[in-house]
Amino acid sequence: MEEYPLDDLLITGTEINYLFICPTKLWYFAKGITMEQESEWVDLGKFLHERRYGNEEKEVQIGRVKIDFIRKGEIIEVHEVKKGKSMEKAHEMQALYYLYYLKRLGVKAVAVLHYPQLNETKEITLDGREREVEEAIQEVAQIKSLPSPPKPVKSKKCRKCAYYELCWV
Repeated sequence: MEEYPLDDLLITGTEINYLFICPTKLWYFAKGITMEQESEWVDLGKFLHERRYGNEEKEVQIGRVKIDFIRKGEIIEVHEVKKGKSMEKAHEMQALYYLYYLKRLGVKAVAVLHYPQLNETKEITLDGREREVEEAIQEVAQIKSLPSPPKPVKSKKCRKCAYYELCWV
């Protein structure tokens, strides 16, 4: 496993997530162009999180990592709440990044993805997937270093994207 000093892990879980959703969205977000505050989909996700998990401690921040909530037991559980499974790969990679980050701090953890509208959960472990996370980290760094955004690729997910107008209007 290639070693990444913690000081080099200057990306967020959201950036890992966006890598698997849309590199153009990732670039805009990384440059400080944030459109999510305008998105009704983001508002719906926050509402679902508050309604279903209102008793949990909210947004635990560890360095550049901001986790929806954590449960402590024999092993630390990192919990992320998501609206639906259409972006499941992005959700899984975000959770894996959190586990990777925590492992670099010496904390062993598992992640649990929550899909409250579907009444489903999915457990994620890092075991053997470190290289996959490291490749994603390198790809995020490469996209963030570009002088202009990657050319967008139109897909059905674009219609609900907060960045739609930047790419297609």
